[in-house]
Amino acid sequence: MPKEPTRAFVLVPWLKSADLKARRDEVKPRSPESRLEEAVGLAAAISLNVVGTAVVPLANPRPATLLGEGKVAELKGQIAELRAELVIVDGPLSPGQQRNLEKEWKVKVLDRTGLILEIFGERAHTREGALQVELAHLNYQKTRLVRSWTHLERQRGGFGFLGGPGETQIEADRRMIQERITKIERQLETVTRTRELHRKNRREAPYPIVALVGYTNAGKSTLFNRLTAAGVFAENLLFATLDPTMRALELPSGRKVILSDTVGFISDLPTHLVAAFRATLEEVLEADVILHVRDAAHEEKAIQKKDVEEVLASLGVTRESAAENGQHVVDVLNKIDLLPDEMREAAINLAAREELTVAVSAMTGEGTAELLALVDRLIVDEERAVHFDLPAKEGEAIAWLHANAHVRAREDDAEGMVHLDLGLTPIVAGRFEKRFPDLARRLGTAMAR
Repeated sequence: MPKEPTRAFVLVPWLKSADLKARRDEVKPRSPESRLEEAVGLAAAISLNVVGTAVVPLANPRPATLLGEGKVAELKGQIAELRAELVIVDGPLSPGQQRNLEKEWKVKVLDRTGLILEIFGERAHTREGALQVELAHLNYQKTRLVRSWTHLERQRGGFGFLGGPGETQIEADRRMIQERITKIERQLETVTRTRELHRKNRREAPYPIVALVGYTNAGKSTLFNRLTAAGVFAENLLFATLDPTMRALELPSGRKVILSDTVGFISDLPTHLVAAFRATLEEVLEADVILHVRDAAHEEKAIQKKDVEEVLASLGVTRESAAENGQHVVDVLNKIDLLPDEMREAAINLAAREELTVAVSAMTGEGTAELLALVDRLIVDEERAVHFDLPAKEGEAIAWLHANAHVRAREDDAEGMVHLDLGLTPIVAGRFEKRFPDLARRLGTAMAR
């Protein structure tokens, strides 16, 4: 008999000071309803049964319990009546606040960071993803040991010649956690070096890289499946995919690119989570084209865009730096099928006016042809026009160019010469020189044009 899902109560503390700060920064603050909807979505991502919700306005957070005594008592009654086994607080809790609320409500309490960690733990399937999740979880857990449980105050016997009062259980637990953290960091260094080797191989490969980024649930994986028919897990869930996935994609011109689907971003993503997944997110740094997939039907799409751009900026990727590095950042307005007709037309017209914007529906396929054409144009812009005159006996080199370069025209003459007009990127040119050094030297003048 399958186990019933855990009954959860979702609580959103609404800080008035944060609301005022957002307005001072001229940013439209998130509505409490939107925050609650996202928190419920996070709970659904790990199949929790949400039996109750509440939004609690807060003027001054209490150091001991975050909420006032009266509100804590009121919520205690609701939680007991609903038979909730878990309370999710959509915000950061100090270890003391978490412990005190658990004592008052007699249930397990998770803050936003803890919940995201649980989701990441369930979604990570690769060895690197699992290590990154465990590292982030241990760093989070290390701060939760302070007087969390009474058994941690027990002492163990002393070590060495001097003896002494011994090591408390809390110190032993903290030491074991730190040892595990050190071990995982060493393992991740090895995995990161392997990933860097893979990146190096991709740099030398003739295929440019196109990376999908975006707020979680913006439809990245659905778009990835639409473009590549890869069958990647895509559901209406927050963080439906976590590990990066790559597939080859053929553009309208016949050129091939590598399409990469990365982890979705979210507001208030804990700093140590960003740090743990830095190696994964750095795939974006290698991309020739970055597709920022946005949910055009979401009422807070502008705020979500800002959240994604902040995470990218922490990796050193801004629109300005991308332009300097020869990268292109494209805004992909997704889910236009969910918009009313008038707003849908407005989104399509905006995409027609803006140079690096395209409106699509990953679900129906509308606009994906225009998206592929735009990517094709951006990739081709980096090609150099090159003309090669090759003897027909250089069949291996000619076949290689057909397979790896953009052959714009070919003419074979009666003298046994093959004349090729090519679009050649620096990466493909470098590979050609490495594969056929003697021939590349003879064609040096043409290669340099």
